[in-house]
Amino acid sequence: MYYSEDGIINEDLHPLGTGSVWRTSESPVSNQFSEKGLRHRGNESHLETIDLQPMLQGRSLQVWTELQDEDEDKPVKEFCCSMQRKREIRQKQEKLGAKKNNWESWKQDKSRSIQQFQSKASESLQFLVLWRRTINTIGGNFGTGIASYFTFLRFLILMNLVTFLLIGGFIVIPNIVFQELNVNQTSQSSNSNGLCLKYSPNPQGLERYYTFIMDILMGTGFMELTYMFYGFYKNTLVILAEFYYNLPLAYLTTTLFYFLLSLVWIVVRSVKGFKQSLVTENTQLSNYTSKIFVGWDFCIKDPRIVKLKQKSIRYELQMDLEEENMKRKHAERTTSQRATIYTLRVFFNLVVICLTGAAFYCIYLSTVNSQVLLTNSSVKENFILDLVVGYLPSIVITAANFFLPIVFGIIIQWEKYTLSWEIRLTLIRCVFLRLASLGMLLYSLWDKITCSGTPQDAQCVTCGYNIDQYKCWETRVGQEMYKLLIFDFLTVLVVILLVDFPRKMMVDHCSCKPIQFWGQQEFLVPQNVLDIVYGQTVCWIGTFFCPLLPLLNTVKYFIIFYLKRLTLFANCRPADRTFRASSANFFFMLVLLLGLAISWVPVLYSIFSMTPSKACGPFQGQNKIWETVPMTIETLPKTAAEFFMFIGSQAFVVPLFCLCCILMFYLIALASSYGKLVMTLKDQLQMERSRKIFLRQVSY
Repeated sequence: MYYSEDGIINEDLHPLGTGSVWRTSESPVSNQFSEKGLRHRGNESHLETIDLQPMLQGRSLQVWTELQDEDEDKPVKEFCCSMQRKREIRQKQEKLGAKKNNWESWKQDKSRSIQQFQSKASESLQFLVLWRRTINTIGGNFGTGIASYFTFLRFLILMNLVTFLLIGGFIVIPNIVFQELNVNQTSQSSNSNGLCLKYSPNPQGLERYYTFIMDILMGTGFMELTYMFYGFYKNTLVILAEFYYNLPLAYLTTTLFYFLLSLVWIVVRSVKGFKQSLVTENTQLSNYTSKIFVGWDFCIKDPRIVKLKQKSIRYELQMDLEEENMKRKHAERTTSQRATIYTLRVFFNLVVICLTGAAFYCIYLSTVNSQVLLTNSSVKENFILDLVVGYLPSIVITAANFFLPIVFGIIIQWEKYTLSWEIRLTLIRCVFLRLASLGMLLYSLWDKITCSGTPQDAQCVTCGYNIDQYKCWETRVGQEMYKLLIFDFLTVLVVILLVDFPRKMMVDHCSCKPIQFWGQQEFLVPQNVLDIVYGQTVCWIGTFFCPLLPLLNTVKYFIIFYLKRLTLFANCRPADRTFRASSANFFFMLVLLLGLAISWVPVLYSIFSMTPSKACGPFQGQNKIWETVPMTIETLPKTAAEFFMFIGSQAFVVPLFCLCCILMFYLIALASSYGKLVMTLKDQLQMERSRKIFLRQVSY
C-alpha cells in the first residue's frame, strides 16, 4: 500500500514514482522476491526492513546453478561460475559419463565432432565471402547501419548474377548453340495478316557516323537484332532424336522461376531481419539498457574508431532522450494546438499529393511526346536532340526522384512529427514516388500500345495492338527499361564525380561561411537504398523484355559498390542520425519486396492479357503468351496431360487458395502471439529491474 501525491491510498502505485503500476509476474524467478518482501508492523509510516541481500544472492545463485546443471553435455569452460563450482560440475559430468554405455558415448563424441566440424567449416567459409573485409572496415569507421547498405548491395549483386545464370543457361546459350550448330528448328506457323509480320529494325541506305553510338545508348537499330532484346528470339522447337527443347516454354518458365526464386530469397532474409528487429526495437528496455551494457564492441582497437563508437552510442542516447522529450511535449498539447497541427498536416499532405500528381503528369507527357518526336526527321538529324528526346522519360523520372524528396524533407519539418515518424513518413513518400513513377511510365506505354484499351480502334483492330508505332512492342518496353538503367548509372557517376568531390574540395579549401555551413556530405542510408531498390525494380520489370538486363545490372551494381566506397571514405562524414542495422536490414528487404510485387504487375499482365507481337519474339503467332503452356501440355501423354490440367483447374486452385488463406491467418495469429510474448517478457524484465532497485534501496 502506497500513498500518491494527493494523499489517496493507492495499492497499485509504483514505489519509485515512475508513473508505472505494479504487475504480478507469473515467472518463478520474479516471484521469489515477492514471497519474502517488506513487512509492515504497526503504523504504516513505520517501515521495518530486514537484510535481504544475502538471501537474494543465495537464492539467485541456487537458481543459476540449477539451470547450469541441466545441460550435462555443455563444456565446463562455458559455465559462468567459480573454479570450485566448475570442479564440482566436472566431477558430476565424469560420474554421469561413467554410467553411459558405449553407444551413448559414441553418439556424444560423434555429435561433438560434427559440431566442431561445422564450426570450423563456417569459419573457413567466411574467408570466401565477397568484400568481407571491406564491409567490416566500413562498419568499424561509419557504423553498422552504413555497412548494412553495402551488405544489401552485395546481396543484390549475387541475386542478379544468379538470375543471369538462369537466363543464360536456359534461354541465351541454347539459342546460340542451336544457331551455331545449324540444328533443325521447327517454327510454329502464324496465320496473321501480312502487315503484322513486317519488322525491320535496321535502317536502310547510308548511315550517319553517330548512328552506332545512338544504337548502343538507346537500344535501337542493330541492338534490336542481338540477344539483348525480346524480339531477337524465335518461336521455334528443336526436335533431335529423343532430344526435345521448346524455346518459348523455356523463356516463359525461366521468367516465372526467377521471380519465384527472388521472392523466396527475399522472404528468407526478411524473416531473419524481422526476428532481430522484433527483439531489439520499440522498447525502452532495449533503447537504454542494451546501449549501456551490451552496446560496446570490444573488438575495436583503433583509437579513432573507439571515439567514433563512443560518439555513435552517445548520439543514439541523445536521440532517444529527444524522442521521449518530444512525446512528452505532444502529450501536453492543448486541443487548439492539436487542431492547428492536424490542419497543417492535412494541408501539407494535399501539397505532397499535388506535387506527386504533377510529376506523374509530366512523366506521361514526356513518354507520349517522345514517341511522336522520335519519328520527326528534324530531330533525327540532330545527334544531341535525338539523344535528349529518346531519354526524355528517363530524364523526367530521375528529376522527379531527385528534387521531390528534397521538398518532402522540408515539408516534414513543418508537420511536427516525432523524429522516428519523420524518417518513416519521408521514406514512405519517397518509396511511393519512385515506384509509382515506374508505374506511370508503364501505363503511358500501355495506353499507346493498346490504343487506350480499345481493340476496336483503327490502329489496333488489325493486329491487336498499335502496329503503326510498335512493330515489336515488347522490345520497345525493354528499350525503355534499358535506357532507365543506363541513365540511372550515369546519374550516380555524374553526382559522385561532379558534385561530391567538388563539394569536398570546396569545404576543405574554402573558408567562406556559406560553404562551411553547407559542410561535408552525409552518407544517407535510406536514400541510397531507395536508389538501388529503384534500379532493381527496373531490372525485374525489364528482364522479360530484355533478357540480358540482369547482367548489365550486375556490372552496374559492382561498379557502384566501389564508387560508393570511394566517396564514403573520401567525401562523406558519419551521418548525424545513425541508422540501426537491425531495423535497416528488415526495412531494406521490405522495400525490395514491395518493388518485386510491383514488377509482377506489368509482366504478368503482359503474359496473361496482352496480345504478343506477331512479327518478333518467341510467342509470335499466339493470341496470348500463356497459351504456350496448354499447347505444350496437349503434347504430353494422356495421364500427364490430365494431371497438369487438373492442377490448373478450379477444382485444385480454389481449395489450394483456401488452404493458403487458412495457413496465412494461422501464421499471422502465431506471429501476433509471439509478439505479445516478447512484450510480456520485456515487461517482466523491466519490472524485475524495478523491484531489485527498490529492494536494494530498502535494504540500506
